[in-house]
Amino acid sequence: MEGYTVHTIEREDAKPWIMKKHYAKRMPSISHSFGLFKDNFLMGIVTYGTPASSPLLVGVCGCEFKDIVIELNRLCLYNGENRASFLVGNSLKQIESPKIIVSFADIAQQHIGYVYQATNFIYTGLSAKRSDWKIKGKEHLHSHTIADEFRGKKNRSKLMREKYGDDFYLEQRSRKHRYIYFIGSKKQKKEMLSKLRYPILPYPKGESKRYDASAEFPKQVQMFG
Repeated sequence: MEGYTVHTIEREDAKPWIMKKHYAKRMPSISHSFGLFKDNFLMGIVTYGTPASSPLLVGVCGCEFKDIVIELNRLCLYNGENRASFLVGNSLKQIESPKIIVSFADIAQQHIGYVYQATNFIYTGLSAKRSDWKIKGKEHLHSHTIADEFRGKKNRSKLMREKYGDDFYLEQRSRKHRYIYFIGSKKQKKEMLSKLRYPILPYPKGESKRYDASAEFPKQVQMFG
């Protein structure tokens, strides 16, 4: 795409996009972060890191490959259009191999995952049905943030109920489209694919919301200047 480049960026460069523009408004684990640039301006970011769900590490391709599983966990662009696939595709080329990339498109956010389809991810269906912890008046908090209050303690759900009473409740989590991508040699990809524990399914279709940020945001971040 003429005029656009993708480079590694620092975690702090990605932070404003994640905290101000991404719908999750929460910093994830980040081991790789990349920016989309045009005319020295940062136009979008994508980050990768250890999945928040530890069972997912084994769930993708088993124990043998759990140490190379990372998640594409944040993607945010200025006027995304088809630049999202350019950013993701070029970032994948800069990640060392072998790696197994997993990413999710949240149905609740009207995301189908077309950017992953455009970059040849494998579609493996919807995430499992789960419930999130919620506290009345604190619905803005992520379920992981709520759970952190009693991290390391047994019967955390019971402790939450004892502290918050009727203000503590469970809310069904929106399901997400799950996509997988293998980075490695032809032999490595073949081996990882043979151990994939999810079914390979046709790509889903439908109306999708773009991964956009506000029109004002890129003017606030200039790189390489």
